[in-house]
Amino acid sequence: MFDVSDLNPQQREAATTVDGPVLILAGAGTGKTRVITHRIAWMLSRGIPPGNILAVTFTNKAAREMLERVNQLVPRRKSSDGQKPERPTMCTFHSLCVRILRRHIDKIGYKPNFTIYDDTEQLGVIKRVLSSMNLGDEKVKPGDVLAVLSRIRNASDDQPLLVDPKALALARHLRRSYESALRAANAVDFDDLILLTLRLFKERADALDECRQRYRYVMVDEYQDTNGAQFELVRALAAQHRNLCVVGDDDQSIYGWRGAQIANLLEFEKYFPEVKVVRLEQNYRSTNNILNAANHVIRNNPRRRGKQLWSRHGDGDKIRLVNCEHDEAEAQFVVDEIQLSKMVRGIPWGDQAILFRTNQQSRPVEAALRRSGIRYRIVGGQSFFDRLEIRDFLAYLKVLSNPNDDASLLRIANVPTRGLSDATLERLISASHDRHCSVFTAMRHTDVQQQFAARTQESVREFVIFLETARQRLEHAAPGQPLAPWAEGILTETGYWDHLRRSERNVETAENRVRNLKEMIASLDTIPDISPGLPALQRLTEALADLALDTSRSEGEEKAGDEVTLITMHSCKGLEFPHVFIVGMEEGLLPHSRSKEEGTLDEERRLFYVALTRAMRSLTLTYCLGRKKYGQLLPAHPSSFLRELPPELVVSEDAAARKPVAAGEGKSLFASMREAANK
Repeated sequence: MFDVSDLNPQQREAATTVDGPVLILAGAGTGKTRVITHRIAWMLSRGIPPGNILAVTFTNKAAREMLERVNQLVPRRKSSDGQKPERPTMCTFHSLCVRILRRHIDKIGYKPNFTIYDDTEQLGVIKRVLSSMNLGDEKVKPGDVLAVLSRIRNASDDQPLLVDPKALALARHLRRSYESALRAANAVDFDDLILLTLRLFKERADALDECRQRYRYVMVDEYQDTNGAQFELVRALAAQHRNLCVVGDDDQSIYGWRGAQIANLLEFEKYFPEVKVVRLEQNYRSTNNILNAANHVIRNNPRRRGKQLWSRHGDGDKIRLVNCEHDEAEAQFVVDEIQLSKMVRGIPWGDQAILFRTNQQSRPVEAALRRSGIRYRIVGGQSFFDRLEIRDFLAYLKVLSNPNDDASLLRIANVPTRGLSDATLERLISASHDRHCSVFTAMRHTDVQQQFAARTQESVREFVIFLETARQRLEHAAPGQPLAPWAEGILTETGYWDHLRRSERNVETAENRVRNLKEMIASLDTIPDISPGLPALQRLTEALADLALDTSRSEGEEKAGDEVTLITMHSCKGLEFPHVFIVGMEEGLLPHSRSKEEGTLDEERRLFYVALTRAMRSLTLTYCLGRKKYGQLLPAHPSSFLRELPPELVVSEDAAARKPVAAGEGKSLFASMREAANK
């Protein structure tokens, strides 16, 4: 059997209980990834076939980390026939559904080479649908409509939707048109990946049975973040064999605004009454002063599963609570402290992080860091996949994989310019609507072409011939032929390289864009889990699916150098930093002003709890007496959450005076804050 003696007793129990439903309540910093990977290794040592094991998580980063750790615990061994041995499936919900749909989507009327639309392509569809509706003078933001539409499609029937009633009505009204537009292009969005899998399971028992036989041991990480559709998917897979292990922490459920349902974790026994509950409470990250403060705060949430985090790291320093005159003074105080720590105590910038509730709070902090010459990174900056040249290139590949992908075709039809103006494309879209076909199909109709002037007719025909010829070259390519030379040739043939260089005044910027494309092209032939022996067109389709799923990676997942991290509280879950500053601890920021109207105060408190538990050794909280809004300094008030911190764990300071407040004065401050709150 696999050795689990290095786990603590609760971790060991969680790792070795593999039959039947298990709920692992994993508090912050309690080693849940270690438990999951040891659990998989334990199952493999018991002779459970790797192909029967499924571990699902929310991010590509978490899935990759899980796979790497399992490979370290249980190294791959070559089989007797020389083939790579089968490994457990460790992936995101969306990756899992792509795997299932590639095998079975034809059973519900789609073609297996479906395209996955990202946010930009979805917005394009929403804009086209809105343009066909008579909305009068009402101004509508397509992004807002798309967000509400996603909430509608993923919510359980009994889940309240805390959204604007007008936006809700509009989203419901255009839902059918939106879904029809995707279907016509043989395209799916990220929501569809799960929703179509659920539809497949309901309509085709044979597909559901195949998946149940394949995935006989199911694990779900970050279970508190699942929405209604994800819960139904997991339940469908595990309903018969009951070997379902979910890992999560209701105290870290902070994504209700995007559809996560904390009830999935709190009411797990409702669907799996025989569940075994294991609590992981020993924290390996923080000091006890930090943990006791977090424990004390989160107890104020009435609906939760009790946990008491503790550590062997000792009590550590008390939490510093610092008041500042205004947001610029707050930023300067934090930057001075970071600079002092670096110079006097030798603490690297990379060990220090600044957390805030909203992105707007980063502006004065960034300005102060720049003035001091301190390197920093903002987690969640522009993704590699959001760069213009990458989006253009992927659009070309998507059209060549699936010519009926309207969103991608419209993006590159006139990039570089080839005589297909916006007016021409609008007429082609109209023709496709009239004929109930894709834009590419409309382009091929001679009667559609004849509606245009002779020069435009020639441009349309040349574009159609280019796409058909390039696709045929791929179809006739020998198995194993690399994709990169073909893809690079496409960009050369279209003149895109020259177009890219001409579009940038700065030569260095242009060459950076070219390098980005070269890097992207090279990656087409190095994607793991795609067999090089497959036909080229099939490899392209699978590569595009993999890339579409991978665009959710943020730059924050890249390895950081010696630079201060600036990060929102929502983005920091799962991360840890030796020294943490939480700025803007004020009413209206945290808890956010919307929380009282929307009834989400408990979730705001969980957000504060997550922020507190990122700190390993030191924790500093700051708030302002005044904060600038549109250039005007307005009064600010300390967050009500600060009153929930035990006074004996906190040292209060005045940034202006730069001296600690005496213990008695600190307790008086808390007393006055409590008194003010009760008025």
